Amino acid sequence: MILRWPWPTGGRRLVYRLLLAVDLEKYSHLDAQRQLAAQKDLRRLLNGSARRSGLRTNGWYRQPGGDGELVVMPAEVDIPHVVGAFACDLEDALAELNARRPTRLRMRLAFHYGTMIEGPLGPAGDAPVVVSRLLDAAPLRDYLTEQQGRDLALVVSDILYKDVVGSGFCALDPVDFLRLEVVIKEKPYSGYIHHSRVLPRERPLPAPAA
Repeated sequence: MILRWPWPTGGRRLVYRLLLAVDLEKYSHLDAQRQLAAQKDLRRLLNGSARRSGLRTNGWYRQPGGDGELVVMPAEVDIPHVVGAFACDLEDALAELNARRPTRLRMRLAFHYGTMIEGPLGPAGDAPVVVSRLLDAAPLRDYLTEQQGRDLALVVSDILYKDVVGSGFCALDPVDFLRLEVVIKEKPYSGYIHHSRVLPRERPLPAPAA
């Protein structure tokens, strides 16, 4: 599969973008048939939550990874709306899916906003590294393992928490987050884990599609 950039820069321009990354728990424990079913369910979940949140996925750059996906959003998306509405809808949709699925699908979700540049093998720069490190951080993995009553573990980067969640314009309440700090490959990373079910203070209406 050839991945095409919806906003090509030819690797000549550094841009700011919202990124999300998602990863399925214990995917490697599944046999090939169940891995395929999990992949299909994950793609349907992401596409459905995007649609209900007023987003057009044809404006996304998507980098699948078998048990997860990295998504780069277009520049014009409403970041507070996306972070709040998409996360809330995804948790609701996941709960509905698991109510009729033979085995539960559980996942981690990370959001970050920062700099990146188009590369021949995918996005390069600080933003994709940060969102990937937060997604794989041991505290987030441990949280999902410990919270067996939940199927989604959400983390946002430090800058996204301060500038977006804390702004009052995001549907997520800043008091529902716990600080995360990790050092990976001798570099520190920080963010905030949402420690209760992802419920909005007031579920927003879908923003104009982007």
